[in-house]
Amino acid sequence: MTAALADRSAKTQGPGFAEFVCLIALMMALNALAIDAMLPALPAIGDALGVVTDNSRQWIITAYLLGFGAAQIVYGPLADRYGRKPILIIGISIYVIFSLLAAIAPTFETLILARIGTGIGAAATRVLAVSIVRDRYAGRMMARVMSLSFLVFLGVPILAPTIGQLILLVAPWRWIFGVLALGGAAILIWSVVRLPETLKPEDRLPIQAGRIAAAFRQALTERLSIGYTLASTAVLGSLFGFINSSQQIFFDVFQAPGLFTTIFAVVAGGIAIASLLNARLVERLGSRLISHTALLGFIAFGILHTAVSMAGLETIWTFAVLQSLTMFCFGLMAGNFGSMAMERMGHIAGTASSAQGFISTVIGALSGFFIGQQFNGSATPMAMGVAISGIVALGFVLFAEKGRLFRAHQAEGPAAQAAMPKQS
Repeated sequence: MTAALADRSAKTQGPGFAEFVCLIALMMALNALAIDAMLPALPAIGDALGVVTDNSRQWIITAYLLGFGAAQIVYGPLADRYGRKPILIIGISIYVIFSLLAAIAPTFETLILARIGTGIGAAATRVLAVSIVRDRYAGRMMARVMSLSFLVFLGVPILAPTIGQLILLVAPWRWIFGVLALGGAAILIWSVVRLPETLKPEDRLPIQAGRIAAAFRQALTERLSIGYTLASTAVLGSLFGFINSSQQIFFDVFQAPGLFTTIFAVVAGGIAIASLLNARLVERLGSRLISHTALLGFIAFGILHTAVSMAGLETIWTFAVLQSLTMFCFGLMAGNFGSMAMERMGHIAGTASSAQGFISTVIGALSGFFIGQQFNGSATPMAMGVAISGIVALGFVLFAEKGRLFRAHQAEGPAAQAAMPKQS
């Protein structure tokens, strides 16, 4: 009785729906800011720290992503045992500390280590954001919350390169990492003051090797969970390939560094528009119809972009249009794939989220790094990476759905949602 009253009091004192969505979105946005804000500064960082080859600068992005992905395997079990809030606070604190270290890094090696540490801290926001949402919502409502959060979150990648460029106009590149630390500190304070604990005391799970192994095994063998996790991994790899290659494409291929932040914002805007559209339609049409259609479009645009580039017809404008359409399709897939991967994982949400995040981010980062390293003075490797990644993702979706696309799943229906544990 006392626990129930305390839980109800915590929810009353906590943020309302709009504030909750914004807080979750900005937690996720810390990650996007840490990836995209320094893209315009990569040449300056390379020059200052003695990086010899242009492709080696991509390690600044990939090192962060590897730390971000690898640490997720730890945060889930800790969050299931000790609660969401304390683990979130620890993670964001690590993010702030290592962002400050990156700002004062004397060598490229030190910067890479700091970037790994920043990613390790940011991993808590990825695992805990999904787990906190899953604690409160299920099914299509969860997909709606994730899509709205994704929309707010996507305002950061749209603006992040511009923010980085503006910082470079008034301060050295090191201040970009200082801004990351300030942003992390703001979210840390907001979370401490406003976010209640969403994990019920009776749902806390002890840290037992056998139980954790069983939970990981379930997350990695259940058909929907692993199928959509691997599909997300494939399309994330193409996104990271674009991010790794984008600065070189605009600076070296199109000789248009001045248009980089503008067109990058247009491309990222395609994801934002798609997320807003998904949030409006997902409860009516369902996650599968929307995301499966988008996946087919993603593959088609990737193939078309590859053909245009290989034919020598690529211009900065064809690139902007085709990549925007590709990212629009990505925006219709990302939140839905994540939601469907978690459909049957409510009872082990923290552990499942960490396992899924570990796979999708680490493998996706390595795949994206591989795509980026193929840069050869044209956009062809990046476009081809999109097409191949989409085809691979389609294979995993067909596995998850037993060979059928577009079908409605019973877990998306109102009756199934009512049967799933959630908080209002």
